[in-house]
Amino acid sequence: MTPEQTQVFEKKIHAFVGRENGPPTRGQDPVNEPMIRQWTEIVGDEVQVYTDRKFAENSTKGGIIAPPSMLQIWSMAGYSMAGDPVQDVQRELHNLFDVNGFTGVLGTNTSTEFYRDLRPGDEITYHTIIDNISEQKATARGIGYFIETVTKFTDQADEEVGRQVFRVLKFVPNDSNSVDTESDDDTPDVPTRIASPRGHDNGWWWSAVDEGKLLIQRCKSCQTLRHPPRPMCGGCQSIEWDSVESTMEGEVFSYTTLHYPKVPGYDYPVCCAVISLTEGTRIISNVVGIDYQDVKIGMKVKGKIEQVDDKTMLPQFYPVHEGEIG
Repeated sequence: MTPEQTQVFEKKIHAFVGRENGPPTRGQDPVNEPMIRQWTEIVGDEVQVYTDRKFAENSTKGGIIAPPSMLQIWSMAGYSMAGDPVQDVQRELHNLFDVNGFTGVLGTNTSTEFYRDLRPGDEITYHTIIDNISEQKATARGIGYFIETVTKFTDQADEEVGRQVFRVLKFVPNDSNSVDTESDDDTPDVPTRIASPRGHDNGWWWSAVDEGKLLIQRCKSCQTLRHPPRPMCGGCQSIEWDSVESTMEGEVFSYTTLHYPKVPGYDYPVCCAVISLTEGTRIISNVVGIDYQDVKIGMKVKGKIEQVDDKTMLPQFYPVHEGEIG
Protein backbone atom coordinates (compact mmCIF):
# COMPACT_ATOMS: atom_id res chain seq x y z
CA MET A 1 0.00 0.00 0.00
CA THR A 2 1.09 3.57 -0.64
CA PRO A 3 0.79 6.05 2.23
CA GLU A 4 -2.34 7.45 0.57
CA GLN A 5 -3.90 3.97 0.27
CA THR A 6 -3.02 3.23 3.88
CA GLN A 7 -4.73 6.44 4.98
CA VAL A 8 -7.93 5.51 3.11
CA PHE A 9 -7.81 1.95 4.47
CA GLU A 10 -7.34 3.13 8.05
CA LYS A 11 -10.26 5.53 7.72
CA LYS A 12 -12.45 2.61 6.64
CA ILE A 13 -11.42 0.26 9.44
CA HIS A 14 -11.63 2.88 12.19
CA ALA A 15 -15.20 3.60 11.12
CA PHE A 16 -16.01 0.23 12.69
CA VAL A 17 -14.90 1.32 16.18
CA GLY A 18 -17.89 1.60 18.49
CA ARG A 19 -20.20 -0.45 16.27
CA GLU A 20 -22.25 -3.33 17.62
CA ASN A 21 -21.39 -6.72 16.22
CA GLY A 22 -25.10 -7.42 16.43
CA PRO A 23 -28.05 -6.89 18.78
CA PRO A 24 -28.02 -8.47 22.26
CA THR A 25 -28.52 -12.20 21.63
CA ARG A 26 -29.56 -14.96 24.02
CA GLY A 27 -27.45 -18.13 23.98
CA GLN A 28 -28.93 -21.27 22.45
CA ASP A 29 -29.05 -23.17 25.75
CA PRO A 30 -29.51 -22.16 29.38
CA VAL A 31 -26.76 -22.99 31.85
CA ASN A 32 -27.15 -26.74 32.37
CA GLU A 33 -25.50 -29.58 34.24
CA PRO A 34 -24.72 -31.87 31.24
CA MET A 35 -22.64 -29.17 29.54
CA ILE A 36 -20.93 -28.37 32.84
CA ARG A 37 -20.09 -32.06 33.31
CA GLN A 38 -18.74 -32.40 29.76
CA TRP A 39 -16.63 -29.24 30.15
CA THR A 40 -15.07 -30.36 33.43
CA GLU A 41 -14.33 -33.83 32.03
CA ILE A 42 -12.58 -32.40 28.97
CA VAL A 43 -10.43 -29.90 30.87
CA GLY A 44 -9.83 -32.19 33.85
CA ASP A 45 -11.42 -29.84 36.38
CA GLU A 46 -12.30 -31.84 39.51
CA VAL A 47 -13.82 -29.04 41.61
CA GLN A 48 -16.82 -30.74 43.25
CA VAL A 49 -19.18 -27.74 43.32
CA TYR A 50 -19.39 -28.08 39.53
CA THR A 51 -20.55 -31.70 39.36
CA ASP A 52 -21.27 -33.20 42.80
CA ARG A 53 -24.77 -32.01 43.71
CA LYS A 54 -24.72 -33.19 47.33
CA PHE A 55 -21.31 -31.67 47.96
CA ALA A 56 -22.35 -28.42 46.26
CA GLU A 57 -25.57 -28.14 48.31
CA ASN A 58 -23.60 -28.48 51.55
CA SER A 59 -20.95 -25.98 50.44
CA THR A 60 -21.00 -22.18 50.69
CA LYS A 61 -22.31 -22.14 47.10
CA GLY A 62 -25.54 -23.86 48.12
CA GLY A 63 -25.79 -25.84 44.90
CA ILE A 64 -24.20 -26.61 41.53
CA ILE A 65 -22.50 -23.69 39.80
CA ALA A 66 -20.84 -23.43 36.39
CA PRO A 67 -17.07 -22.93 36.14
CA PRO A 68 -16.47 -19.19 35.60
CA SER A 69 -14.31 -20.03 32.56
CA MET A 70 -17.44 -21.33 30.81
CA LEU A 71 -18.93 -17.81 30.58
CA GLN A 72 -18.34 -17.47 26.84
CA ILE A 73 -19.47 -21.05 26.20
CA TRP A 74 -23.11 -20.10 26.85
CA SER A 75 -22.98 -17.63 23.96
CA MET A 76 -21.30 -19.79 21.31
CA ALA A 77 -23.18 -20.60 18.11
CA GLY A 78 -22.04 -24.23 17.86
CA TYR A 79 -21.12 -26.17 14.74
CA SER A 80 -22.89 -23.68 12.47
CA MET A 81 -19.79 -21.49 12.84
CA ALA A 82 -17.80 -24.06 10.82
CA GLY A 83 -20.28 -24.17 7.93
CA ASP A 84 -21.94 -20.98 6.75
CA PRO A 85 -21.60 -18.51 9.62
CA VAL A 86 -23.69 -15.36 9.76
CA GLN A 87 -21.85 -12.43 8.18
CA ASP A 88 -21.96 -10.08 11.13
CA VAL A 89 -20.16 -6.75 11.54
CA GLN A 90 -17.00 -8.35 12.94
CA ARG A 91 -16.72 -10.69 9.93
CA GLU A 92 -17.38 -7.72 7.64
CA LEU A 93 -14.41 -5.97 9.27
CA HIS A 94 -12.20 -9.05 8.93
CA ASN A 95 -13.21 -9.38 5.26
CA LEU A 96 -12.11 -5.77 4.71
CA PHE A 97 -8.71 -6.65 6.16
CA ASP A 98 -8.50 -9.80 4.00
CA VAL A 99 -9.13 -8.05 0.68
CA ASN A 100 -6.40 -5.55 1.54
CA GLY A 101 -3.79 -8.25 2.12
CA PHE A 102 -4.12 -8.69 5.90
CA THR A 103 -5.02 -12.35 5.58
CA GLY A 104 -3.30 -13.60 8.73
CA VAL A 105 -5.23 -13.73 12.00
CA LEU A 106 -3.97 -14.53 15.48
CA GLY A 107 -5.79 -14.38 18.80
CA THR A 108 -3.32 -12.60 21.09
CA ASN A 109 -5.00 -12.23 24.49
CA THR A 110 -8.25 -11.97 26.39
CA SER A 111 -9.33 -10.71 29.80
CA THR A 112 -12.58 -11.65 31.51
CA GLU A 113 -14.43 -10.33 34.56
CA PHE A 114 -16.96 -12.51 36.42
CA TYR A 115 -19.59 -10.75 38.53
CA ARG A 116 -21.48 -13.72 39.99
CA ASP A 117 -21.66 -17.52 39.85
CA LEU A 118 -23.83 -18.92 37.07
CA ARG A 119 -26.27 -21.69 38.02
CA PRO A 120 -28.30 -24.23 36.04
CA GLY A 121 -31.30 -22.48 34.51
CA ASP A 122 -29.64 -19.09 34.00
CA GLU A 123 -30.29 -17.63 30.54
CA ILE A 124 -27.25 -15.77 29.23
CA THR A 125 -27.45 -12.92 26.71
CA TYR A 126 -24.33 -11.53 25.05
CA HIS A 127 -23.71 -8.19 23.35
CA THR A 128 -20.43 -7.41 21.55
CA ILE A 129 -19.02 -4.11 20.30
CA ILE A 130 -15.83 -3.39 18.37
CA ASP A 131 -14.07 -1.28 20.96
CA ASN A 132 -10.64 -0.45 19.58
CA ILE A 133 -8.39 -0.82 16.51
CA SER A 134 -4.71 -0.01 17.00
CA GLU A 135 -2.38 1.96 14.79
CA GLN A 136 -0.35 -0.11 12.33
CA LYS A 137 2.17 -2.33 14.11
CA ALA A 138 5.28 -4.22 13.02
CA THR A 139 5.08 -7.60 14.77
CA ALA A 140 7.02 -10.85 14.55
CA ARG A 141 4.16 -12.24 12.44
CA GLY A 142 4.07 -9.29 10.05
CA ILE A 143 2.68 -5.80 9.66
CA GLY A 144 -0.81 -5.59 11.10
CA TYR A 145 -3.46 -4.11 13.38
CA PHE A 146 -4.84 -5.25 16.75
CA ILE A 147 -8.65 -5.44 16.90
CA GLU A 148 -10.25 -5.42 20.33
CA THR A 149 -13.85 -6.39 21.04
CA VAL A 150 -15.78 -6.10 24.31
CA THR A 151 -18.63 -8.48 25.12
CA LYS A 152 -21.11 -7.88 27.94
CA PHE A 153 -22.95 -10.89 29.38
CA THR A 154 -26.31 -10.48 31.16
CA ASP A 155 -28.79 -12.91 32.71
CA GLN A 156 -32.56 -13.37 32.42
CA ALA A 157 -33.09 -10.39 34.75
CA ASP A 158 -30.88 -8.21 32.53
CA GLU A 159 -28.26 -8.10 35.29
CA GLU A 160 -24.64 -8.05 34.10
CA VAL A 161 -22.85 -11.29 35.01
CA GLY A 162 -19.55 -10.85 33.17
CA ARG A 163 -17.47 -8.92 30.68
CA GLN A 164 -14.86 -10.13 28.22
CA VAL A 165 -12.24 -8.22 26.25
CA PHE A 166 -10.78 -10.13 23.30
CA ARG A 167 -7.93 -9.02 21.04
CA VAL A 168 -6.83 -10.41 17.69
CA LEU A 169 -4.06 -9.42 15.31
CA LYS A 170 -4.90 -9.12 11.61
CA PHE A 171 -1.62 -9.06 9.71
CA VAL A 172 0.14 -9.42 6.37
CA PRO A 173 2.19 -12.65 6.59
CA ASN A 174 5.92 -12.00 6.48
CA ASP A 175 6.28 -13.44 2.97
CA SER A 176 4.04 -10.66 1.58
CA ASN A 177 5.41 -7.31 0.44
CA SER A 178 2.10 -5.60 -0.22
CA VAL A 179 2.36 -3.24 2.76
CA ASP A 180 5.12 -0.68 3.08
CA THR A 181 6.85 0.13 6.36
CA GLU A 182 7.88 3.62 7.37
CA SER A 183 11.57 3.00 6.63
CA ASP A 184 13.09 3.51 3.19
CA ASP A 185 14.57 -0.01 3.03
CA ASP A 186 11.28 -1.77 3.93
CA THR A 187 12.80 -2.98 7.22
CA PRO A 188 10.17 -3.17 9.98
CA ASP A 189 10.60 -0.86 12.95
CA VAL A 190 12.11 -2.28 16.11
CA PRO A 191 9.19 -4.01 17.91
CA THR A 192 7.63 -2.15 20.79
CA ARG A 193 5.32 -3.37 23.51
CA ILE A 194 1.73 -4.13 22.56
CA ALA A 195 -0.14 -0.82 22.55
CA SER A 196 -2.45 -0.08 25.44
CA PRO A 197 -6.12 -0.83 24.65
CA ARG A 198 -7.62 2.67 24.64
CA GLY A 199 -11.38 2.43 24.34
CA HIS A 200 -14.37 4.61 25.11
CA ASP A 201 -14.29 3.89 28.84
CA ASN A 202 -10.56 3.94 29.61
CA GLY A 203 -8.92 6.43 27.23
CA TRP A 204 -8.88 9.11 29.95
CA TRP A 205 -6.97 6.76 32.26
CA TRP A 206 -4.24 6.07 29.73
CA SER A 207 -3.97 9.77 28.90
CA ALA A 208 -3.26 10.42 32.59
CA VAL A 209 -0.58 7.71 32.56
CA ASP A 210 1.01 9.45 29.57
CA GLU A 211 1.21 12.54 31.80
CA GLY A 212 2.81 10.60 34.67
CA LYS A 213 -0.29 10.11 36.84
CA LEU A 214 -1.98 6.95 38.12
CA LEU A 215 -5.66 7.79 38.59
CA ILE A 216 -8.34 5.69 40.27
CA GLN A 217 -11.95 6.05 39.16
CA ARG A 218 -14.36 7.04 41.95
CA CYS A 219 -18.15 6.87 42.05
CA LYS A 220 -19.62 10.31 42.77
CA SER A 221 -22.68 8.81 44.46
CA CYS A 222 -21.21 6.31 46.94
CA GLN A 223 -17.49 7.22 46.70
CA THR A 224 -16.54 3.63 45.83
CA LEU A 225 -13.19 3.36 44.07
CA ARG A 226 -12.93 1.03 41.09
CA HIS A 227 -10.28 -0.24 38.70
CA PRO A 228 -10.06 -0.96 35.82
CA PRO A 229 -12.18 1.97 34.59
CA ARG A 230 -15.75 1.21 33.53
CA PRO A 231 -18.89 3.23 32.88
CA MET A 232 -21.00 2.18 35.88
CA CYS A 233 -20.44 1.71 39.61
CA GLY A 234 -20.73 -1.92 40.65
CA GLY A 235 -22.05 -0.88 44.05
CA CYS A 236 -24.84 1.62 43.36
CA GLN A 237 -24.99 1.53 39.53
CA SER A 238 -24.37 5.26 39.23
CA ILE A 239 -22.75 6.43 35.99
CA GLU A 240 -21.45 9.64 37.58
CA TRP A 241 -17.76 9.49 38.46
CA ASP A 242 -14.55 11.40 39.00
CA SER A 243 -11.06 10.21 39.97
CA VAL A 244 -8.36 10.48 42.63
CA GLU A 245 -4.62 10.29 42.11
CA SER A 246 -2.91 7.27 43.65
CA THR A 247 0.22 7.56 45.76
CA MET A 248 1.32 4.35 43.98
CA GLU A 249 2.14 2.76 47.32
CA GLY A 250 1.02 -0.77 48.08
CA GLU A 251 1.99 -4.40 48.30
CA VAL A 252 2.11 -7.51 46.14
CA PHE A 253 -1.19 -9.39 46.39
CA SER A 254 -0.30 -12.08 43.82
CA TYR A 255 2.20 -12.52 41.00
CA THR A 256 3.44 -14.74 38.20
CA THR A 257 6.62 -14.66 36.12
CA LEU A 258 6.51 -15.00 32.33
CA HIS A 259 9.42 -16.71 30.61
CA TYR A 260 7.89 -17.94 27.36
CA PRO A 261 6.68 -17.34 24.67
CA LYS A 262 8.86 -14.27 24.21
CA VAL A 263 6.84 -11.52 22.56
CA PRO A 264 9.00 -8.87 20.80
CA GLY A 265 9.33 -5.63 22.74
CA TYR A 266 9.57 -7.15 26.23
CA ASP A 267 12.57 -7.99 28.41
CA TYR A 268 12.24 -11.47 29.91
CA PRO A 269 11.61 -12.79 32.51
CA VAL A 270 8.61 -10.49 33.15
CA CYS A 271 7.17 -10.40 36.66
CA CYS A 272 3.45 -9.59 36.42
CA ALA A 273 1.75 -8.83 39.72
CA VAL A 274 -1.56 -7.85 41.21
CA ILE A 275 -0.74 -4.83 43.38
CA SER A 276 -2.99 -3.87 46.31
CA LEU A 277 -2.83 -0.07 46.39
CA THR A 278 -3.14 1.71 49.74
CA GLU A 279 -6.25 3.50 48.42
CA GLY A 280 -8.09 0.16 48.44
CA THR A 281 -8.07 -0.93 44.81
CA ARG A 282 -5.81 -3.30 42.91
CA ILE A 283 -3.92 -2.94 39.66
CA ILE A 284 -2.03 -5.39 37.46
CA SER A 285 1.47 -4.20 36.70
CA ASN A 286 5.12 -5.27 36.56
CA VAL A 287 7.45 -5.60 39.55
CA VAL A 288 10.92 -4.41 38.51
CA GLY A 289 14.22 -3.56 40.13
CA ILE A 290 14.44 -6.96 41.82
CA ASP A 291 15.23 -10.54 40.81
CA TYR A 292 11.92 -12.24 40.09
CA GLN A 293 12.90 -15.06 42.46
CA ASP A 294 12.96 -12.57 45.35
CA VAL A 295 9.42 -11.26 44.79
CA LYS A 296 7.11 -12.26 47.66
CA ILE A 297 3.39 -11.96 48.34
CA GLY A 298 2.90 -9.12 50.82
CA MET A 299 6.09 -7.36 49.74
CA LYS A 300 5.83 -3.57 49.98
CA VAL A 301 6.21 -1.75 46.68
CA LYS A 302 6.26 1.81 45.35
CA GLY A 303 5.24 2.67 41.79
CA LYS A 304 6.60 5.02 39.17
CA ILE A 305 5.25 6.01 35.77
CA GLU A 306 8.08 5.22 33.37
CA GLN A 307 8.70 5.19 29.64
CA VAL A 308 9.22 1.52 28.76
CA ASP A 309 9.79 1.99 25.01
CA ASP A 310 9.67 4.76 22.41
CA LYS A 311 5.86 4.96 22.52
CA THR A 312 4.71 3.64 25.88
CA MET A 313 4.41 5.02 29.41
CA LEU A 314 3.45 2.49 32.09
CA PRO A 315 3.20 2.28 35.88
CA GLN A 316 5.88 -0.04 37.26
CA PHE A 317 6.47 -1.05 40.87
CA TYR A 318 9.73 -1.29 42.79
CA PRO A 319 10.41 -3.01 46.12
CA VAL A 320 10.81 -0.72 49.14
CA HIS A 321 12.49 -1.25 52.46
CA GLU A 322 10.52 -1.55 55.69
CA GLY A 323 9.53 1.86 56.97
CA GLU A 324 9.57 3.64 53.62
CA ILE A 325 5.77 3.35 53.27
CA GLY A 326 3.81 4.70 56.18
